[in-house]
Amino acid sequence: MNSETFKIEIKHVDKYSKARYGILHTPHGDVELPIFMPVGTLATVKTISPEELKAMGSGIILSNTYHLSIRPGADIVQKAGGLHKFMNYDGPILTDSGGFQVFSLADPKKITEEGVPFKNHLDGSKLFMTPEKAIEIEQKLGPDIAMSFDECCPYPVSYDYMKKSVDRTIRWAIRGKACHTRKDQALFGIVQGGEFEDLRKYCAEELVKIGFDGYSIGGTSIGEPKDVMYKMVSYAVKYLPEDKPRYLMGVGSVDEILDGIAKGVDMFDCVLPTRIARHGALMTSRGRVNIKQEKYKEDFTPLDPECDCYCCKNYTKAYLRHLYVCDETFGKRILSIHNLRFLIRMMEQAREAIKEDRFLEFKKEFLEKFNDERGF
Repeated sequence: MNSETFKIEIKHVDKYSKARYGILHTPHGDVELPIFMPVGTLATVKTISPEELKAMGSGIILSNTYHLSIRPGADIVQKAGGLHKFMNYDGPILTDSGGFQVFSLADPKKITEEGVPFKNHLDGSKLFMTPEKAIEIEQKLGPDIAMSFDECCPYPVSYDYMKKSVDRTIRWAIRGKACHTRKDQALFGIVQGGEFEDLRKYCAEELVKIGFDGYSIGGTSIGEPKDVMYKMVSYAVKYLPEDKPRYLMGVGSVDEILDGIAKGVDMFDCVLPTRIARHGALMTSRGRVNIKQEKYKEDFTPLDPECDCYCCKNYTKAYLRHLYVCDETFGKRILSIHNLRFLIRMMEQAREAIKEDRFLEFKKEFLEKFNDERGF
């Protein structure tokens, strides 16, 4: 990777935590860190346009290697000029390797050193994914950041199983890097190891020896207790280099993001905000709101008076409830806009707090308000 087109500049580290404020330079623009990245699995963030994403302050967005390789196919995206042109998003894009989706569809007993056989979730046809194939697809898709192909184990598994899995993930990372040739695309390694500190340390140190443009923490938020998840992150992040981006995959809850920032994580993503919005669950400065509840039927106040999103500036809880009860697509759109803007705005506030050496104070105050049972 060209160090001039992709690099991280750490501008400030909070005095009382490991929270970092920085700038990530990519071929499609610079983004401030820490950052929450909306997920657009099929080259679209569900119901939201690229213009709306930009308006709410979105930086990097995600797409999924596996799903796009199935529909419309990596070759079609490549012919369109890559993901940026295909979906008309001119900001940075990241693709995961599809590993999580593959392993959710695969029989663990059939995983081989060569790769993973699994079934197409659409038509049941047989597929086979290898580290080389994942990189080939990601290079055709053309995101700014690509992920290595790794084995994402379920929780819990035995130490012996996890050790064998980590060794395979490292070997796959070597194979993937060997065939990665795009100079305008960063490649991240993924730290696995489950709940075992020595395996997290081992995986992180081996990936750093291989040398990647950034490092991801994988295998969390897959059903483990929250305290175990926090330990997993702690075990991994302290062995990652200071001069490379650190990305915690698949994490989108307020408390988990803020905990990760305090530990020195720079990047987060999750489908959570848009998924729960489509089911009427909203994140607000005073806690969670279930908009389908009867008490909002005649509530003509904004969803969150502290929020500056399009939804909160223009519509009332009564109207939002009406849209939800009637199953109107517009309701799903503006509720999704709110949840995404809520997390993006939280990150903006977190960055300011880091620069002012008050991140832990900000974290405490934000969580106290968010968990306020009185709500609105």
